[in-house]
Amino acid sequence: MGRIFEVRKSTMFARWDKMAKAFSRIGKEIAIAVKASGPDPDNNPALRRCILNAKSVNMPKDRVDAAIKRAMGKDKTDYEEVVYEGYAPHGVAVMIDTATDNTTRTVANLRMHFTKGGGSLGNSGSVGFLFNRVGEFKVKNAGQNLEDLELELIDFGLEEIGEDSEGNIIIRAAFTEFGNMAKALDDKGLEVISSELKRIPTTTVELNDEQAKEVLELVDRLEQDEDVQQVFYNLK
Repeated sequence: MGRIFEVRKSTMFARWDKMAKAFSRIGKEIAIAVKASGPDPDNNPALRRCILNAKSVNMPKDRVDAAIKRAMGKDKTDYEEVVYEGYAPHGVAVMIDTATDNTTRTVANLRMHFTKGGGSLGNSGSVGFLFNRVGEFKVKNAGQNLEDLELELIDFGLEEIGEDSEGNIIIRAAFTEFGNMAKALDDKGLEVISSELKRIPTTTVELNDEQAKEVLELVDRLEQDEDVQQVFYNLK
């Protein structure tokens, strides 16, 4: 059973790695939210969003509570949110959202990842113009009519509405309307599964399978870095 077991084990470990990364990312987001506006989710919309996203990835409640307590403690780590930009192989634009307590380490690590992956770390603004920042909400589909919902939400910054592969409703709103859209969905009693700020490419680059593999290997390398929160790119 050696070969089959190795494949299964590899898949299992990859799932655990992804889960651990998600927990770490949300833990940092909680720390930043608590530092900015306090530990009470009723008075801290950013923290409410973090808790919602924690539930969406099955992060245990005790880990969420522990992250909030750590953020309030004397030995709390101060994270700085910094955005980096660069190019993957074959001209694919990449944007990296980080949360770091040491920007010198972060820059050095990202430059190393880009170099080893055949890309290059760029200056601020080098690729940012190729992306739009939006708020993305995943909403439970309870049989809503998407056309009717679109009309109801258009005054709250709606830019795009559709469904994902699991049948959930995906709603995208302008970055500046994130709070308004979150309130509108809450007022309408819709069950929001998760909500995130994302960077959506305005143009995409189409590559063959071998070239795309090189790009995705660099993306994977970047995503595994402890300071990286999210990676966005314009590969089609």
